[in-house]
Amino acid sequence: MDSAFPMSAKPPFDTLPFGDAHEALVHARRSVRAYRPDPVPDALLHQLLQSARRAPSGGNLQPGQFIQVRGSLRGALTQALLADWQGGAPEREDYGYFPRPMPMALRKRQVASAQALYSALGVAREDRAGRDAQFGRNYHFFDAPVALVVSIDARFGAGGYMDLGMTLYGLQMAAAAQGLGSCAIGALASYPDTVRRVLDLPPGEHIVCGLALGWPDEAAPVNRTQTTRAPLGEYFKVLGE
Repeated sequence: MDSAFPMSAKPPFDTLPFGDAHEALVHARRSVRAYRPDPVPDALLHQLLQSARRAPSGGNLQPGQFIQVRGSLRGALTQALLADWQGGAPEREDYGYFPRPMPMALRKRQVASAQALYSALGVAREDRAGRDAQFGRNYHFFDAPVALVVSIDARFGAGGYMDLGMTLYGLQMAAAAQGLGSCAIGALASYPDTVRRVLDLPPGEHIVCGLALGWPDEAAPVNRTQTTRAPLGEYFKVLGE
């Protein structure tokens, strides 16, 4: 993995100057899609969530809920979502995610991301079965020991999603600082009615995403996926003198 430190143990960030430690942590964090079965202690999970809640929030409203799904209920959720996806049920997200139509420049980024994932797995472009098998793992939360469903009150506008996004990133950064891995799962939002039905959530609770969290399996090829970020000139401008 192109990580500054092994992700199976807490990186020695406390031995680095603050600026260096932050920079190392930013580059160490990545989407992890294979995990060891070792449990994450409840106390550690609670610590991570409390740290994440320190994210900026307009009016200190702190939007969003994090719902941990365990045991037979988690299995029921996985099976229901797989049945929807495999059965070709229409996707009806509670909120818009991708621009429609997708601009070609963004489509190229999306394709490059998929190529990085399937190349790490050794799955060829024409291997539809292999690609489907990997995609289906989204609904298993990649077998992570912690499965979270992230939701938000439907009455929030775009600003609420922005605040929740900062909290999500804060959670993933806090996890990385402890040597944990995580992966946000947008596919979970494709069938929000199913998630609400299985978890008995009210219709006014919008489903934002899932989140897998646990100790990374560093030997798994999928965790060698490498993506890049756009160069500074594509998203930073200076106006005026």
